[in-house]
This record gives sequence, C-alpha cells and structure tokens, in this order.
Amino acid sequence: MAHPAQLGFQDAAAPIMEELLYLHDHAMMVVFVISMFVLYIITLMITTPLSHTSTVDAQAVETIWTILPAVILVLIALPSLRILYLMDEVGCPHLTIKAIGHQWYWNYEYTDYEDLVFDSYMTQTPDLNNGAPRLLEVDHNMLVPTNSPTRMLITADDVLHSWAVPTMGIKTDAIPGRLNQTTFTTSRPGLFYGQCSEICGANHSFMPIVVESASLDNFEAWSTTLVQT
Repeated sequence: MAHPAQLGFQDAAAPIMEELLYLHDHAMMVVFVISMFVLYIITLMITTPLSHTSTVDAQAVETIWTILPAVILVLIALPSLRILYLMDEVGCPHLTIKAIGHQWYWNYEYTDYEDLVFDSYMTQTPDLNNGAPRLLEVDHNMLVPTNSPTRMLITADDVLHSWAVPTMGIKTDAIPGRLNQTTFTTSRPGLFYGQCSEICGANHSFMPIVVESASLDNFEAWSTTLVQT
C-alpha cells in the first residue's frame, strides 16, 4: 500500500500493473530526452549571439521537426495500444466475482459457488487492530487465489461507483443497470487496498476495497467455511 511522502507508484501485484509501470517508465524517458533537448536549444539561443540564415530558412529542418514528433508519438502509442488490448482480454478465468456498489459499501457474489455472498463494510476507527490502516480496512476481505485469472463483473445498485485497486492496475466504473467487466491475476500473496474512485455521496470516502490473495488451499478452506456459515 502507499505510504506518506511516496513519490512513485505502489509495487505491482499483477502482470498488467507491471506492464503499466514499464509503459510509464518508457514514456518518462521519452519526456526526459525531449526536455533535455529543448533546454539545450534554449540555452544555445540565449548564449549564442549569431544566427545562421541557411539553417533558419532550411526546409530540411522544418521536415525534421514535423516528422520527428510523429515518430515519437508512434513509439509511445504502440506499447500503449498493446497494454490496452491486454487489459480488455478476458480469456478463460478460473473464478468469477460480481461486485455491486451500494451507498456506501460493496457486495461480493462468487458466482461459481452457491450462496457465497457477503457485504464488505469499512472497519470503524475504534474497532481497528494495531497497525491496521485507517479508512482502508474492511470487515470482510475479497479473497482470491494467487496466480489464478479472476474475472470481475462490476455494477452498482444506486448511484455511480468505481471499483479501483491501484496495485493491480484496475479501475472500473460501477454503473446502475450496466455490467462492466475486467480481469486480473494476482502475482503474489498479500493484502491489496483500494477505494471507490467515483464521487458517490456524503460517505464516498468510506467504502474501501481490500483484495486478499492467498494460496488455493487457503481459498478453498475459506470458501467452504463461509458457505457453511
């Protein structure tokens, strides 16, 4: 999870988020090179009193500064489009979970299991355990098996919500009457925090999301226990 004064992204917990981090670094290197080149040109213009008329009027220079930006945009767009298609790919998920946004809590339905449905409310500050993050902890985590492709079906019951978990590169709107879909695969066990990312009313800040990634054996034991209760 994020910590105070953090300047970069959180550590990736899914392959898609790793790809997004690589794209960010790639784009930042392009921006850095362009910024340094522009700064160098500005410095030359300020410090050099002479001008070369053939350079100022040359059509070759105009051709270069027209084509070069187009090439740079293509170098950024191609990996961006690749990741965009990867994020929309569903494939063959091992598990399907339906998340329904309410004011102001989340409801989860494990559609592959019978009667595996529960609500997830934010844990109030007096009830927090020592070291638990305030405004991010919930009473029931959404548990998923590690390294298993999971499909999320996301909708809302009342107003617009948004199911977002930054460490997994997921942000999908929850719209009443519409079923949006996204997929993810957790690459390591742990707790991954998120929040509703669409202003949905007075308690918008108090409907966090906690995704817990565990081994398949632990997931099966948890699901069996929850169904029996």
